[in-house]
Amino acid sequence: MGEIKISPDYNWFRSTVPLKKIIVDDDDSKVWSLYDAGPRNIRCPLIFLPPVSGTADVFFQQILALSGWGYRVIALQYPVYWEIFEFCDGFRKLLDHLQLDKVHVFGASLGGFLAQKFAEYTHKSPRVQSLILCNAFSDTSIFNQTWTANSFWLMPAFMLKKIVLGNFASGPVDTEMADGIDFMVDRLESLGQSELASRLTLNCQNSYVEPHKIRDIPVTIMDVFDQSALSTEAKEEMYKLYPNARRAHLKTGGNFPYLCRSAEVNLYVQIHLLQFHGTRYAAIDPSMVSAEELEVQKANLQASSEQEQQQQQQQQS
Repeated sequence: MGEIKISPDYNWFRSTVPLKKIIVDDDDSKVWSLYDAGPRNIRCPLIFLPPVSGTADVFFQQILALSGWGYRVIALQYPVYWEIFEFCDGFRKLLDHLQLDKVHVFGASLGGFLAQKFAEYTHKSPRVQSLILCNAFSDTSIFNQTWTANSFWLMPAFMLKKIVLGNFASGPVDTEMADGIDFMVDRLESLGQSELASRLTLNCQNSYVEPHKIRDIPVTIMDVFDQSALSTEAKEEMYKLYPNARRAHLKTGGNFPYLCRSAEVNLYVQIHLLQFHGTRYAAIDPSMVSAEELEVQKANLQASSEQEQQQQQQQQS
């Protein structure tokens, strides 16, 4: 792999946070890859699930920053699963293997959909304490690909990559976003045919979230106002599904805000997790909590958000 332009922190991350490989299924070919950083005494960590094109290390900026602040974070790359039920069963076994009773889950795009389905799958014996859904969706029919979902396994890797790249932003973007897209293209190239085909199958096979099974779970919906693969209709559907969800809006960030707007994303993650501080579901070491500092950051974020809204209103009038 060539030099990663997105951040000098990436090479530091690769050299300091070990990649673990874990098998939890009877099938030895199904290997979970994960980065586990932060204090091991935390029993309810934040778990990151990547989009179709992503690997576990696309969240390296969240892993470095959040673990440095005292949070335990785990970024996952799941093995080849062709059915959502299979994925959910494998994820449950992984949590059992890691001896984690409940977790917070940050899911990006397909990762967000799978996070909701896992919360739904385990609703009778809950394993998900809260959800952060970044550019996520609740119904696969929005992609209009349900009829092709069963044929992805036949397609060669280059065709699958072309399908995924078709959803990447086109047109002018700033330097951080361009570097983020380059990084994701690099990660996409590292995925094999079966990994890509299975992810696209999960992304497009006919399935939707049943909200009544997970309505008691605290949710933050994180999305962007600029161009992303998610339609306005899909976003509106998410708001309807979770009327009580907190909303974390980023003015820009495209499909991969965790890469190109990591400071904002990391702050919103902390604000979401703040509600669990001081409880058994805290994702942070109690000795590392600085709620006052976070409140200051929160106030600054709200002030800048209000300023942006005022500017937009002035431009419209």
